[in-house]
Amino acid sequence: MTSRASRHTLSFDGYATTRSRLANYGFTLALLTAVAALVAGIGNRFGWWHYRLSFDILKWAAYAGVAAALLSLIGAIQARPGGTRRGFWLALLGMLIGLAVFAGPAMMLRTARTVPPIHDITTDTANPPSFVAVLPLRTGAENAADYGGSELAIQQQQAYPQIQPVFLDVPPEVATARAAAAARALGWEIVAEVPAEGRVEATDTTLLFGFKDDVVIRVTPADRRSRVDVRSVSRVGESDLGTNAKRIGAFMKKLAASS
Repeated sequence: MTSRASRHTLSFDGYATTRSRLANYGFTLALLTAVAALVAGIGNRFGWWHYRLSFDILKWAAYAGVAAALLSLIGAIQARPGGTRRGFWLALLGMLIGLAVFAGPAMMLRTARTVPPIHDITTDTANPPSFVAVLPLRTGAENAADYGGSELAIQQQQAYPQIQPVFLDVPPEVATARAAAAARALGWEIVAEVPAEGRVEATDTTLLFGFKDDVVIRVTPADRRSRVDVRSVSRVGESDLGTNAKRIGAFMKKLAASS
């Protein structure tokens, strides 16, 4: 009959080597935290629960990720090369996974502390572009489509002074077509394209959590050029963690490259 000790022990050249249990525990916990983090995003994307529950799951997954990294660290020490226990590389992998799970929420928290708690960004704070076709899609959204006024404008200008309109040396109808093409190239879902009004509306969906953010592009004549303004607004969440400003920056870069 095989003893309990023999099930966990192998013999190499007369030396007994036993797998570190802490290495196993740390790696297993790290895998569970990674699964929890993925489920948090997937659950929100498919509407299984409210996004706040997803954030709670992600928060506790981050805490568990730290615990997994610590267990794996002890396991790695126990199973270090040349020792009497195995599982060093398993423990090392557990450490990396645990720290990776913790890093995501930690970076989000750090960003939240460095950007203002706003979710509506535009290149024209005095006269922001207005949504038309997107409005029915925002029915029931936590955030209104109406602009927040001067207080919001001040916060944006202090945090994102680089968000400015782009001027193109082409007629408005050509600029509108280029704007729509740039939006499509970025993977946005075009909701409306109205060349006669110089207006393009679209929706962008974030990768993991599947948040829906709406964008309106306005093209107007400016002497012999065209002025392109953009506005990006989140449907939920007080703070966008800088996502809308990054989106507008990526769009403007793509648009400028197309000229």
